[in-house]
Amino acid sequence: MAGEGSEVVLLLHGHPESHLMWHGVAPKLAEDYTVVITDMRGYGESSKPEGLDDHSTYSKRVMAKDQGIVMEKLGYEKFHIAGHDRGGRVCHRMMIDYPDKIKSCTLLDIIPTIDVYNRTDQMIATKYWHWFFYIQPAPFPETFLGARPEYFIRSNILKKTIPGSLKADMFPEDIVQEYIRYYSDPKTVHAIAEDYRASVTIDWNHDMLDRENKMETPILCMWGSDGNISKIWDVVNIWENLANNVTGYAVEGCGHFVPEEKPEIVVEEMRKHIEKYK
Repeated sequence: MAGEGSEVVLLLHGHPESHLMWHGVAPKLAEDYTVVITDMRGYGESSKPEGLDDHSTYSKRVMAKDQGIVMEKLGYEKFHIAGHDRGGRVCHRMMIDYPDKIKSCTLLDIIPTIDVYNRTDQMIATKYWHWFFYIQPAPFPETFLGARPEYFIRSNILKKTIPGSLKADMFPEDIVQEYIRYYSDPKTVHAIAEDYRASVTIDWNHDMLDRENKMETPILCMWGSDGNISKIWDVVNIWENLANNVTGYAVEGCGHFVPEEKPEIVVEEMRKHIEKYK
């Protein structure tokens, strides 16, 4: 936790990273707000329990509850949330399960999970190949994805950023080494696979039931203009099917890792969003 302010912001990371991904955002936000950053269940330094047969151990409902408990223990009854990638999916569930606690939400480079799968064609299956690989029964994906951790982490970063734009301050080597260390733990790879397996099983069932009622939490969406999201989907329109208050835009000159590639824009827009709904 960093900074002290009247408004509290919880930041949730994406795959295959940890809370360290917010290195360019959290310090700036902490100048004005109380900022809480965590490693989600299965990632970073957090616990990595063995997945149950129904994958509920890594359901977004359980992962959202983890974050709710953290905030309760810290004494924060109402707060703002922001999530990138998988963290955004936990934010989605938090808005549904804890609507009275969430004052605003910022979603970075995602559309709802069900929509990704339902709209899949050859292009999506190619660009989102890991979505379909991770969900295969254990230990098939774990065996292959955990075989060369460093290659996987570095390739993942390169594939999702704009060619030629990668700078050292976006992904400092000491942070990349931490991602590699985490991903070298078979328990981490298993947990991440379970996170994805849950998305097509127990999460799917939960989300289908909840799609009937629109969320009221104000949502700000941002995505990279040069990333897959921008090339394939109308992000705001898709989220408007699920929520009554959605704004958003593509961040120019940016790939998937919006908080690392354009932290100054993320901070600026999040400040505006938080101030509007504090």
